[in-house]
Amino acid sequence: MPNRSSHGSPSRTLARLRVTAGCFVALVLAGVPAWAANPQFSRLTPAGGQRGTELDIELAGERIADATELLFFEPGLSVKSIEASGPTAAKAKLAIAPDCRLGLHAVRLRTASGISNLRLFSVGALAEVNETEPNTDFAQPQKIALDTTVNGVVQNEDVDYFLVEAKKGERITAEIEALRLGYSFFDPYVAILDMGRFELARNDDTALLKQDALVSIIAPADGTYVVQVRDSAYGGNGNSVYRLHVGRFPRPTAVLPLGGRPGETLEVHWLGDVTGERVETVTLPPTVRPEFGLQAHDEHGFAPGPNPFRLADLGNVIEVEPNDAAAAGTPFTVPMALNGVISKPGDVDFFKFTGKRGQVVDVRVFARSLGSPLDSQISLHRADGSAFSGNDDSGGPDSFFRATLTDDAEYMVSISDHLGGGGVDYTYRIEVTPIQLSLTVGLPDRSQFVDNTLAVPQGNRVAAMVSTQRVEFSGEVKLDFKDLPAGVSIEALPIAQNRNEIPVLLSAAEATPLASGMVDLTGIWTHPERGFSGGFRQRSGLVRGQNNIEVWGWTTRLMPVAITQAVPFKIEVVQPKVPLVRAGSMNLKVVATRQEGFNAPIAVRMLYNPPGVGSSGSIVIPEGQTEALIPLTAVGDAEITKSKIAILGEATVGDGPVLVSSQLAELEVAEPFLAFAFQSAAVEQGQSTELVINVEKKKDFAGAAKIELLGVPNEVTADPREITQDDKQLVFQVKTTDKSPPGRHKTVICRAVIMAEGEPITHTL
Repeated sequence: MPNRSSHGSPSRTLARLRVTAGCFVALVLAGVPAWAANPQFSRLTPAGGQRGTELDIELAGERIADATELLFFEPGLSVKSIEASGPTAAKAKLAIAPDCRLGLHAVRLRTASGISNLRLFSVGALAEVNETEPNTDFAQPQKIALDTTVNGVVQNEDVDYFLVEAKKGERITAEIEALRLGYSFFDPYVAILDMGRFELARNDDTALLKQDALVSIIAPADGTYVVQVRDSAYGGNGNSVYRLHVGRFPRPTAVLPLGGRPGETLEVHWLGDVTGERVETVTLPPTVRPEFGLQAHDEHGFAPGPNPFRLADLGNVIEVEPNDAAAAGTPFTVPMALNGVISKPGDVDFFKFTGKRGQVVDVRVFARSLGSPLDSQISLHRADGSAFSGNDDSGGPDSFFRATLTDDAEYMVSISDHLGGGGVDYTYRIEVTPIQLSLTVGLPDRSQFVDNTLAVPQGNRVAAMVSTQRVEFSGEVKLDFKDLPAGVSIEALPIAQNRNEIPVLLSAAEATPLASGMVDLTGIWTHPERGFSGGFRQRSGLVRGQNNIEVWGWTTRLMPVAITQAVPFKIEVVQPKVPLVRAGSMNLKVVATRQEGFNAPIAVRMLYNPPGVGSSGSIVIPEGQTEALIPLTAVGDAEITKSKIAILGEATVGDGPVLVSSQLAELEVAEPFLAFAFQSAAVEQGQSTELVINVEKKKDFAGAAKIELLGVPNEVTADPREITQDDKQLVFQVKTTDKSPPGRHKTVICRAVIMAEGEPITHTL
């Protein structure tokens, strides 16, 4: 039996989700136009709330008049009621549990006709207030209490000021969630000033919070202090939404070590807080969770969000200073995670281990990816100090290399900052391991930068590609779908070892109730000795910068599936009875079934093209009609195989596009039945000649093949011919006129059509 991976026990998480989902209220909204399909979710207002409270939120978007449910990916948030207030707005009452995880939570909106894009909702620990204008003058700031979260927005050239009172020696921390809310490329600037307008602390970007800002001071005297918020370039607009947390809470900028084993209890050092280092004993969750972090807290409260922390089944070694020379390296054994801090500019840390000749080790750094400012540079050294291997960046600021050891000897791993930097929070984690195998599955984007979501209309079908990413292994991967909504059936083949994705078909019966489910999709490698599994990952890019490069996004590990209201059409693909041959073509017939009165055009396209097959993506079943042909072609070296295919049909129904799928059909790509060898031919204008073609039969066929000569120049003709499988030669009588263009023409080809099972097998030879 294959081993289960450390991606966790989804059943426990899902059980908690079911409790939360039980609080959802699905409302039937009178007067809502049917099929407000393809909902787009643009905003939640406010963008967050205090845990342990209930609050009213407003939802904005497009085609959300049939809003039914908010889909959260973690427990702790539940909807008491939801009600649409028009095609672009809805209202909901949200309950946040007292133990809800602090920080950002992913959410999608389900309507009766679809699932929206992903948005983020922030859960905080502090009492909340709204920004109140005018607060743009330093002399007239908005007064707030310490330990408050402010929900605000920065308009163009706007500067917001907030006044707080503090006692001497109190910590004043101001952290802003802005870019991380995922609404716009908003680069905030935050400062703490005294009443003389002297900046006591200021910040634009942080490694920990990406482009969001964090400042912290110890109040030098009893009195009042001003927190300033603006865009770093004095920009801003209605999408420059922020949540400003101002209080006495701790805000370490780093944690050491940067990771641990799931389920273990270990001692961590909080670093970078303005009050100094603090040590705490924590117990890690029993399963690996994406986007996991440790939450700093003390007697003054909780940090607004977690510090990233890696969960992996590796032991930890913490550097022992002094270790800035090879001879003083901190010892370890492979496999191990090495943790430390480049504590001052120019610092270099060494670790040493005993290696074996032929041993292969992966050396991977986790630093910038876990919120550290370190731009790592790592090296592997021999005992004499000479560099053996190393890396600066490997597809990002964190380093990675693989090395095969050449001797039974002692080796050293060294790490430093690429630019010679260092500081109290320049933490790192180096994982030194044998080659690691891993597996993840996902849903490729529906279109560029657009998430794929699975909404199955009642009595209909939807198909999608499921992808797999194998690292350091090849082999067949089976898919396991847990917690599908009741009434949804699924058809999915294993992903062959030479494929990275496979079509999956979801179907719902006509009487299936509208509902949703958070599906735990797992890929399982069924190797008899080393089998293991990997979980689902879907990345949603929320904010993009220049050249559409993702600046901020979110990864989820559950796949939402919804049963939506019935739509007025279905499509079927007519199963081909004959193969598509290499260097050949085929017309794939698609048939639509329309409800009476529904006559809109239906765009049809292949869900995907099997290897070496091309198809037209611009075919439409015209208004009021029920059939169309999708041309398919195969290149000369197309893979010889049988593939499951599906056709997607999209039509505007009501306010938006609706997507359905055909059944899964089978497309066979085969060797051609014939091969032709053309003999050279020449002719004078106005004359005729014979073009002789040698014929090789590759496969038996019945009856006669019709052969046409194509690609001949203008004013050149040749009548079609027929051959049987016994013919060895084909002769065309080529006729020209006085106007036939002279010259050498290399575009001549033959189209051969063989009929079988009443369908054509078309060759281009």
